[in-house]
Amino acid sequence: MVDWKGVSCWAGRGAQFGVGTQAAETLEQASDDRIMGSCGSFQTSQPRNTKDNVEGVRGGTQADSPSSDDEATSEVLSHYSSTSEGASIAEESLGNEVVDEQAQQEELEEKLKERVDDVADKSAKTRLGALESLRLAFSSRVLLDFVLERRLTLTDSLEKCLKKGKGEEQSLAATVLTLLCLQMGSGPEGEELFRSLRPLLVSILTDTSASLGARHSCATALGMCCYIAAADVEDLISCLACLEGIFSGACREESSSALAPLQALHCCALQAWALLLTICPGSHISRVLDSQLPQLPQLLSRDSVHLRIAAGETIALLFELGRDLEEDFLYEDTDTLCSTLRALATDSNKYRAKADRRKQRSIFRDVLHFIETGECQEETIKFGLECMYVDSWVRRRTYAAFKETLGSGVLHHLQNNELLRDIFDLGPVLVLDAAAMKASKISRFEKHLYNSAAFKARTKARSRVRDKRADVL
Repeated sequence: MVDWKGVSCWAGRGAQFGVGTQAAETLEQASDDRIMGSCGSFQTSQPRNTKDNVEGVRGGTQADSPSSDDEATSEVLSHYSSTSEGASIAEESLGNEVVDEQAQQEELEEKLKERVDDVADKSAKTRLGALESLRLAFSSRVLLDFVLERRLTLTDSLEKCLKKGKGEEQSLAATVLTLLCLQMGSGPEGEELFRSLRPLLVSILTDTSASLGARHSCATALGMCCYIAAADVEDLISCLACLEGIFSGACREESSSALAPLQALHCCALQAWALLLTICPGSHISRVLDSQLPQLPQLLSRDSVHLRIAAGETIALLFELGRDLEEDFLYEDTDTLCSTLRALATDSNKYRAKADRRKQRSIFRDVLHFIETGECQEETIKFGLECMYVDSWVRRRTYAAFKETLGSGVLHHLQNNELLRDIFDLGPVLVLDAAAMKASKISRFEKHLYNSAAFKARTKARSRVRDKRADVL
């Protein structure tokens, strides 16, 4: 049975999704009509002896007789009986969904067992396919028990891929390593995994003869795995120094053209370095503010829009960390920096792609506003029945790092992965009862109604605009 109250709720929220009031009115009218129709359907629970009913209405006094009271009582009981039957059917369907989900999980794990074995196959094509399957599975599901049972096999296989593989295989192996560490968490298993494979990541990252794709993935993997599973501060400082050595050369003015092909690598290293800064002790932050903050503005003039954006966000992060250490934190060249940021926030050069200009202007407006006022633009992340507020540059960098690694699976992991819930202070994983699960789900029919109403309203709005254009012409 369709939950028309849910459809009405969708209609009321139409304006939030940019649909407009016409779509909302259409949905509200549809839900009102359906509710009226359902009210009429209650007549089926009336007694079938229509003759007695008519006589009761005509007689006036017979309507209050004991027999009519019994009929009314039976009518109420019949109504509640049908209601309870509907509830039991809903609970049964939810139970079937849970069973189906468990069956799907078991089927997935059976297939993944084969893919784990295929990672050690002699064929490079088979290994690549297996690594890609593991990447998709680990990013979209929480498989803690599965990976803990096979962690030694997975560790050995990934080590061989990183040592003997080439290009794409090394890149995929580093990505799967990141996801494997994210699945295991910050416990002893995760620490052991990071400790055993960190030298390989550093070796590939610093090897100028290795493929750029492999170096990109190793930079990200080094930052993420260190963030999750570093055993002590010494490991953290060592990884920071390694990543800093990758992008620091790009900060020199004369290196712009010579290192242009490496700007994507510099961007990955800078973002991983910024992620690790969010968990650094204050003493090291002070040294970074003195040594790196004056150098980072040089990256704002590079050709790569992604490197410029990463540099701007890192500068904002350093300002936030500096103000947390000292309330009266001041940067000597703030005026020049703000002038550069303001130019990037209003950049309209035609030789840059329109999407790049739009993204750059949006982010640098936020960076400039924060440096001038100390206020960070807040973002709300909704997942299931929960929401999370990203209201600082520290949380913004942390969430962006996990989102880049997990892709569309980040919302599922925010709901079910204890590591992410601990990092973002979300508390224990919510255990929802059948009613809450039912309320949180929207049927395909409801989505279809909403999309149809939105399409109709959008078409009408565009038609009016086209008519106005025709009048002008």
